[in-house]
Amino acid sequence: MSDDLILETEDLTKEFAGFTAVNGVSLRVKRGTIHALIGPNGAGKTTCFNLLTKFLSPTRGRILFKGQDITTLQPADVARLGLVRSFQISAVFPHMSVLENVRIALQRARGGSFDFWRSASTLNDLNGRAMELIEDVGLTSFADWAAVELPYGRKRALEIATTLALDPEMLLLDEPTAGMGHEDIDRIAQLIKRVAADRTVLMVEHNLSVVSDLSHTITVLTRGRVLAEGDYETVSKNPEVREAYMGTGHA
Repeated sequence: MSDDLILETEDLTKEFAGFTAVNGVSLRVKRGTIHALIGPNGAGKTTCFNLLTKFLSPTRGRILFKGQDITTLQPADVARLGLVRSFQISAVFPHMSVLENVRIALQRARGGSFDFWRSASTLNDLNGRAMELIEDVGLTSFADWAAVELPYGRKRALEIATTLALDPEMLLLDEPTAGMGHEDIDRIAQLIKRVAADRTVLMVEHNLSVVSDLSHTITVLTRGRVLAEGDYETVSKNPEVREAYMGTGHA
């Protein structure tokens, strides 16, 4: 693996009872970039994400992260190495406050599995860092709100904050702007740009304006295969991409 690559796959393939969802995908993600994975519905994007984060095991192929073969590792082991996924469906504790959610994520990052039984003063030691993360994602005024009360876009920001609490080197974002209005999309796009300043981001994203604005490199999947790769201008002019993806009306 080249020093400028943080993630690489070789012939990554996943078959389900005769159906090939991911077919020989060779992906190369450069360190410090925002890399988008796009394609029509059923192209294999989410399956590819599940393979990278070890929620699925490949039928064949290899996955390298920072030069280390992680193909057979468990999800928690991959996360500890610095490859962390933020899920499409918000994964927070709904009846805890924003501050409490981020603080729990910080406890996990510290490895304090018994912190639930420790004194409040011990847990309060994490408040400073938690508030820094909350400020980073624009949620300072919502710190005392229960997660369930947050508007949808703010809840996604909270999810990103809890992911950042694990201090990942590489962040995988699964449809970060799905279901959002324009204001929330703009807010989350700016947040992604900020958090990518000192880490690598790989994202599955349906909104092409977000993809064009944020991404250094775009990989287009169709029917489980890589159809094209390059910057937005290059990919958007590819006639096969326009037919298979952009011309379908689906994202």
